[in-house]
Amino acid sequence: MTNPTKKISKNTALNIAKYFLWRANKEGKPLTNKKLQKLVYYSQAWNLVLNDKPLYKDAIEAWVHGPVIKSVYDYFKGSTYNPITINVEDDIKDKVPNMDILDEVWRVYGKYDADYLESLTHNEKPWQEAREHLSPKENSNITISLDSMKSYYSSLINRGKN
Repeated sequence: MTNPTKKISKNTALNIAKYFLWRANKEGKPLTNKKLQKLVYYSQAWNLVLNDKPLYKDAIEAWVHGPVIKSVYDYFKGSTYNPITINVEDDIKDKVPNMDILDEVWRVYGKYDADYLESLTHNEKPWQEAREHLSPKENSNITISLDSMKSYYSSLINRGKN
């Protein structure tokens, strides 16, 4: 039996993923697991920059097709390359932190397809650094450093100011 007084953590990558699925469903924009991974990744990156702390504790791995949160991948892997077709209840909004960042990530990155987002992450330092000693098609569960993410995405803001 679960403890009813125990607080359910909002800070899980799966809750973040479900929020993006809820948004996608509301707007009639299908999401694949691959695209979902990138949105959850960018949420972590920008939360590190703007709030100086991680959005969730789940590790982000540098897979062949870009950053992946394994727990989220495993949860939705039955969809393979097809759009994920689960109904997410409206109360997901109460289960995620920093909705303003999630909404901005959706606005900026949600308009792109999964292949574009994969290419984008492949051209960014955090994923490149994590995979620097691997061949392009070599599988890996190497973790992308949060410090690398914060440093790189902070530099994008600083570049924009100059």
